[in-house]
Amino acid sequence: MSSSARIYLDHAATTPMRPEVAEQVRDDLADGLAGAANPASRHASGRRAGALLEQARSRLAAALDVDPHEVLFTSGGTEADSLVVAGRVLAARAAGVPAPRLVTSPVEHPAVLDSARTAAEHLGAEHVLVPVDPLGRVLTEGLARAVSSGPVALVSVMTANNETGVVQDVAGVVATVRAASDQDCPGRSGYVPVHSDAVAALGRVPVDMHGWGLDALSLSGHKLGAPVGTGALVTRRDLELVCPTGGGRQERGLRSGTQDLVGARALAAAVELAVAEQREEAARLEALRRRVLEGTRALPGVHLTLPDEAPHLPGTAHLWFEEVSPEALLMSLDLAGIDASAGSACHAGVSRPSHVLLAMGHGHEAARSTLRVSMGLRTTVADVERLLEVLPGALEAARRAHTPRSGHLTPRDRDI
Repeated sequence: MSSSARIYLDHAATTPMRPEVAEQVRDDLADGLAGAANPASRHASGRRAGALLEQARSRLAAALDVDPHEVLFTSGGTEADSLVVAGRVLAARAAGVPAPRLVTSPVEHPAVLDSARTAAEHLGAEHVLVPVDPLGRVLTEGLARAVSSGPVALVSVMTANNETGVVQDVAGVVATVRAASDQDCPGRSGYVPVHSDAVAALGRVPVDMHGWGLDALSLSGHKLGAPVGTGALVTRRDLELVCPTGGGRQERGLRSGTQDLVGARALAAAVELAVAEQREEAARLEALRRRVLEGTRALPGVHLTLPDEAPHLPGTAHLWFEEVSPEALLMSLDLAGIDASAGSACHAGVSRPSHVLLAMGHGHEAARSTLRVSMGLRTTVADVERLLEVLPGALEAARRAHTPRSGHLTPRDRDI
């Protein structure tokens, strides 16, 4: 089957560049904006590049309803997450806290979890995991205990899960942190900053950094139709962060490196479009998601990870299976011309249980045997119907290839 005939159902991993953004990038390259001048240079070409960079920052800020000075351009969501995690630990250490806490849920993206583990191993932090309910939502009792029992450098809870699509009550998370810390004034002793990785959520559900009371927010361009290598950390100007690296100290002194002007402009354009189209596109994707779930729930040994009433991302349908080889399932779909995934693309090629489903209380076999169908701008009803046509045969092949596995995962972090 030719690549042009393939059905792409892995938009949660990355989504094709939007035509409008691709056209803008092409025009910018034709105009010589890529590498034409350093935005920090003081000559005329540098000043023009700097002005265009700030224009992109302002456009992105307006789409997010934040201040332009709060926007820091990064290479993507992973760098943004790492920067805020390490930056907060180093800031707390500089303020004299010997072992600052990083409080996260166990269902966070690896960009947050691995950054927190690295900070615990090398920067003197303590990584505390708070439990989640069977839907993957943070339990407020555990969060309150974690915040009230020691100095906390940062709480990080993702807006929407990149695997299952469950949406957190971010405003409720912030309210719990404020109540448990008994401090809601930034800069005061005992104030606990809250960050959210909104990479999976932006453009799919409403995202409101200041309305929710957040101190920092991460986003990634390639999930929205911008080029890979674009992203941003949005952070309050008074949030104390220490740069974890040396270099030129661009982006408020926190992120070194000559800025990618073309990429920044592409990111701004993609976010503008995604936010403007969010409500209409969400309704369309929700109808496709319902069709996927309706067409699969009657198949033997197929389970919906989230119940109908769970808050979720439109366009992400997550399933788990009994006695199925996930590798064989994905291979069968691949041979039928369908691109889908078992979960986070950050673990592509690694056959192991989903840390998200394990935290939700599923066993190892269920956590291994999953399928994430994630849809986007180019997904059609015909694409979904083709998946439903192919899936029964793919499941049959995957069951024939199934080999029961067992094993024990050792917790790497302290649980509350």
